[in-house]
Amino acid sequence: MARRICSFCAKPEDQVAHLLAGHRDVAICDECARLAVEITGEHAFEQTSGDLLLTGIGLIITNDPRQNGPIEGGAIAVRGGNITWIGPQRELPSRYRSLVTLDCGGRTVLPGFVDSHTHLVFDGDRAEEFGRRMRGEDYESIMAAGGGIQSTVRATRAAGPDRLLDLALERADRMLSLGTTTVEIKSGYGLDTLTERHMLEVAGEIGRRLPIDVISTFLGAHAVPEEYRLDRDAYLWLIEEEMLPAVASVAAYCDVFCDAGVFSVDEARRVLAAGRRHGLRPRLHANQLGDTGGLELAVEIGAISADHLEHVTVRQASLLAEAGVVAVLLPAASLSMRSKQAPARLLRDAGAIIALATDCNPGTSNVESMQFVVALGALEMGLTVEESIWAATRGGALAVEEPDKGWLRVGAVADLHVLDTDNYIDIAYQPDRSVTWKVVKDGRVVVG
Repeated sequence: MARRICSFCAKPEDQVAHLLAGHRDVAICDECARLAVEITGEHAFEQTSGDLLLTGIGLIITNDPRQNGPIEGGAIAVRGGNITWIGPQRELPSRYRSLVTLDCGGRTVLPGFVDSHTHLVFDGDRAEEFGRRMRGEDYESIMAAGGGIQSTVRATRAAGPDRLLDLALERADRMLSLGTTTVEIKSGYGLDTLTERHMLEVAGEIGRRLPIDVISTFLGAHAVPEEYRLDRDAYLWLIEEEMLPAVASVAAYCDVFCDAGVFSVDEARRVLAAGRRHGLRPRLHANQLGDTGGLELAVEIGAISADHLEHVTVRQASLLAEAGVVAVLLPAASLSMRSKQAPARLLRDAGAIIALATDCNPGTSNVESMQFVVALGALEMGLTVEESIWAATRGGALAVEEPDKGWLRVGAVADLHVLDTDNYIDIAYQPDRSVTWKVVKDGRVVVG
């Protein structure tokens, strides 16, 4: 992909201190941003580094187990993109008062959302399929007739990487505007080596062009493509011997859709073992369509997460908890498919770590808003609002192995979501409207 340049002075990214880029190839460097401030006279809030002081915070949701609940009347000091002080504003040390200051006006601050399961890079539309499901046709029969994942594969293969990037940047930009500061992005709509590689390269480029962190996952075992329908073993060989060597440098994880009608437990074990040989850590789509052994496989191989989990027993919940496998739950997918929700309360009560994510994809969860997912956690899954927020922030961070995210404490990454309300309950109470006021990424205000 082409080297980025400032749209105003034409300096390339390697000749400037910082280049803030958006979609459609528009970018601005620090120098031009400062000049724009001088010309327009907009000096009310000028920030050129990851140093920031947030004051006037009505309530801070820290997710820090050392804190006895939220901090009221708080302040947060940030240097170099990390939190260096947090607490009641009346106790703020004087050494931080010279920092660029953002007065939050009594608003609530919580960690940025960590969306730990998405399929953000794709082309095509599946509204017609959605209509079929609303008329009673089940997902498995749609897949068997060449719809579902296969229809998105055809559209994604036909699109070039530039179009895929444009589309994915727009989606990621909207996610950022709604408070998501880290997003996991899977491949899986190429199912051939070239397109799978392109999808992962696009995912990486999103993280370079937008102020949002991207975690990339290879999902070549999302489905068996049509051309290999009669020779599954040949496709598994392709994943092991050609795809994985080609994508290992642009992915952190390897995932498999292990479920009825997709990949068996033995096939998933084979792919994930091959992924490990190439340095990709395992995660798993499991127990979405039935209790088909995916959860036990996740425990057996020490997967980082098991995702979906609509079909889970008390015994299985205990297995996940004992193994430390994060349960990534996707309530918008269950809502879209009119299927039962994953048993979030059962999993939490068993001691399992729970994360909530959008599962953003064109077929079964055309959702980009983590706020909406938090609301579903409370309204549909039996979680409290506080538990849903934790699962969408700290739980998500643990699901993508980002230990310094998802909570607010000294040393944590300063990814902050400032709500345009003094009551965090509004996240679930007003699910049809954004409650985001500002978003801070690595100590920089990037939204609002």
